[in-house]
Amino acid sequence: MQELKAITKKTNVRYLTLAILFITTAVNYIDRSALSVAAPVMNKDLQLDAVSLGIAFSAFNWAYAFLQIPGGWLLDRFGARVVYGVGLFVWSLFTFFQGWVSGFLMLFILRFVVGVAEAPSFPGNSRLTAMWFPQNERGRAVSVYNSAQFFGIALFTPVMAWLLQSYSWHVVFYVAGLAGILVSVFWFKHIHEPKKHPKANQAEIDYILEGGGLANAGDKPIKIRWAHVKLLLTNRQMIGIYIAQFCLNTILWFFLTWFPTYLVQEKHMSMLKVGFMASIPYLGAFLGGIVGGYLSDYLLKRGKSLGAARKTPIIIGFLFSSVVVLANYTSSAALIMLIMSVSFFAKGMAGGTWALIGDMSPKELIGLNGGIFNTSGNLAGIVIPIVVGYILSTTHSFSAALFFIGAVLLIGALSYIFIVNKVERIELPPELQEEKQPLLKVQA
Repeated sequence: MQELKAITKKTNVRYLTLAILFITTAVNYIDRSALSVAAPVMNKDLQLDAVSLGIAFSAFNWAYAFLQIPGGWLLDRFGARVVYGVGLFVWSLFTFFQGWVSGFLMLFILRFVVGVAEAPSFPGNSRLTAMWFPQNERGRAVSVYNSAQFFGIALFTPVMAWLLQSYSWHVVFYVAGLAGILVSVFWFKHIHEPKKHPKANQAEIDYILEGGGLANAGDKPIKIRWAHVKLLLTNRQMIGIYIAQFCLNTILWFFLTWFPTYLVQEKHMSMLKVGFMASIPYLGAFLGGIVGGYLSDYLLKRGKSLGAARKTPIIIGFLFSSVVVLANYTSSAALIMLIMSVSFFAKGMAGGTWALIGDMSPKELIGLNGGIFNTSGNLAGIVIPIVVGYILSTTHSFSAALFFIGAVLLIGALSYIFIVNKVERIELPPELQEEKQPLLKVQA
């Protein structure tokens, strides 16, 4: 009897998969931020003015934001293992190549390709966690990989700064790119869909399926059609989630672009102090993401509805993120960092929005819906730096910008309260499961 029990005991391959997603997402953000670390020295060597450098920064966002939907389409058509894995290798390779740039055009092209290759990453994370994790574990799983972005920036920015100071800006890109290339080897060795994984037994697959996981989502890849896109874009719940994700990312892109300048110009901190201070809110966001995921799964296990379990930490996160406006009322460096850390901690809590994509997407369209969702969020990466810059040039102060960001975050909370109603999976109608309509043509 004991031998039979040992044989039927479920494996835990899903945790290995999650660990690799965490590492991959951390590498993802290290590669994104490598240019910002190298820029102060790199722009002098390449003779780049502020405008040229700004355009080079934007190259990633333009490619990344507008290729989310094609990236999601590829995930649903060919699977996350291949599409995401190839993307990981390509973006790492082209990060490595940035160590060889000799001018603006080459830098722009390489950053653009990095944005193209990273486009399937977060929709891929969502698809894999939906396939590997039952609903009562999915909130924590999403919080782990989602928090990796902040972990990577907080931990490795000082490392990249040390490489820059001790060696050269070239080495920053070499190390960041090589790290991703090595991770891609582990990816192809250990990442598979549940039913195709050589180390996952039937007991684990049954456990995933019985808990609402989509371990069989890859059995019948579907051809994506315009009607599928229309279904998602006209669904009330999805519209509310898309709006809210744009709102949530306003504070992220403020931190990724204007926050150091804010500390120097508005709060008169030295660059040395800014280098340390700027990493603290990212640690807060990392912890907030973990807390939000655990709270969501705890509420679900306590018998709360899926909607209450998922939306509660998200709405709390939106509301507390808006405290960023309180920084307008103090000049104390310690208090400013406390306010910003609380705000970004709350932003991390609200990161469970990705769990809803796994919970609510049609099981055939998780990648596509993740792509639309992430497009909505990353439009903030284009809009917010420009809007904040315009406010700053007009008012010569960040005060109005922080009020603007706080107001947008409140809109996100209201979107989840009043627009996102029921949390339930969207089912494809029978006519959209057939192959009679024109194929969606995606320009990659």
